[in-house]
Amino acid sequence: MTFDYDLFVIGAGSGGLAASKRAASYGAKVAIAEQSLVGGTCVIRGCIPKKLMVYASHFPALFQDAAGYGWHVGDSKLDWSYMVNAVDQEVMRLSKLHIGFLEKAGVQLFQSRAVFVDPHTLEVDGRKITAEKILIAVGGHPVKPDFPGIEHTITSDEMFHLQEQPKRIAILGGGYIGVEFAGVMNGLGSQVTQMIRGDNLLRGFDEDIRTGIRTGMTHHGIQIISNVMGKRIEGVPEGLKLSFYMEGQDEEKTLTTDVVLAAIGRTPNLDGLGLENAGVDVVPGNHQEMSQTSTGGYSVNSAIAVDEYSRTSQPHIFAVGDCTDRINLTPVAIAEGRAFADTEFGNNPRIMSHENVPSAVFSQPEAATVGLTEAQAHEKLGEGVKCYRAQFRPLFHSLTGQPEKTTIKLVVDANTDRVLGAHMVGEHAAEIIQGIAIAVKMGATKKDFDATLGIHPSTAEEFVTLR
Repeated sequence: MTFDYDLFVIGAGSGGLAASKRAASYGAKVAIAEQSLVGGTCVIRGCIPKKLMVYASHFPALFQDAAGYGWHVGDSKLDWSYMVNAVDQEVMRLSKLHIGFLEKAGVQLFQSRAVFVDPHTLEVDGRKITAEKILIAVGGHPVKPDFPGIEHTITSDEMFHLQEQPKRIAILGGGYIGVEFAGVMNGLGSQVTQMIRGDNLLRGFDEDIRTGIRTGMTHHGIQIISNVMGKRIEGVPEGLKLSFYMEGQDEEKTLTTDVVLAAIGRTPNLDGLGLENAGVDVVPGNHQEMSQTSTGGYSVNSAIAVDEYSRTSQPHIFAVGDCTDRINLTPVAIAEGRAFADTEFGNNPRIMSHENVPSAVFSQPEAATVGLTEAQAHEKLGEGVKCYRAQFRPLFHSLTGQPEKTTIKLVVDANTDRVLGAHMVGEHAAEIIQGIAIAVKMGATKKDFDATLGIHPSTAEEFVTLR
């Protein structure tokens, strides 16, 4: 059978872009379809615009800290419209840049939706297109809980396009998206209340990270309300009235705010994709903050089932990135996409390892991690785990007077001395853990860390002086 393309990619996000360009470099005839802006979640409505807003939110604290060093900073004021427009312009620049990369690689771009007609056929912009191999890289989207008045809420997608800065904002959800936006909006001057269903933020992270971030957020003035149950929202003259109960309490509480951000998790963009026409199986997802409860109205969602080579239940159809039930991070999607292309078109069969994947939470304070948490290590090894930790005030804040604390931690296999995990809360955590991730990935031992000289004075040196 003759096909129109050797490879057709559905979705021009991080994974789809990486896979299409790599496959084309091997001589494959490749096309890619994207119904939104090229770049995907990370570039358009995730990592990049969020990090730019994180940078913007740091300036008020820096102005205040400068006084401890003898600087006198005058009155400052945020031009919200300018910031939002500047961020949007950078997003558009990057999207156009990615279109240029596709053109240079020889990948044909269809700026339209692609839907399966049968296992080898897609309908794109009103025409039928066939491909020998198909890669699904459609990513995910934020979801909202189901309770009365949910139509009054926004999601992380809309956060980047608010025309005015809210004086008050309530954030529903204790995952990394909610935590990051809590820090951003607090830093920019909004009054922030974060409401979570559990006892603490960031379920699944190391307990020292969870505690360190929450303590820092509280010091910065963010109100965190735990064990929140059964909510409803209604519009009132003063804004939005959020009514809720707390677990174990019968009294209804209320909070009036200007904006309510629903940040309970994300789910794959599978609706209307026609997977049933292609015979592609899905499995229950395991996405952050997404579990069925009788009071919260959250739902279990589906993801595409894949094997270690990103192959679906159809041997010629593959999936990478956030539409699968694996680790939902941009670098992971890129690595999965390139491994797929190398295997299928580059005569270099390989898999992408999902072990020891570093990640960061650009909260305030910032946190980063790689490897096993202390709890995961104990679950795997029992009592054969030794942890080294330190908490201290960074040198920078010795003159600012701020109660900032940095926490660092190593999780070690007591039998082999191998470092199983490294965790940090504090300034530049992501930059520091990125380097340490190399050592963890290579199987470094605690003795290797001890034998490494530190750079003094720095926060990073604490990782090689832990005793």
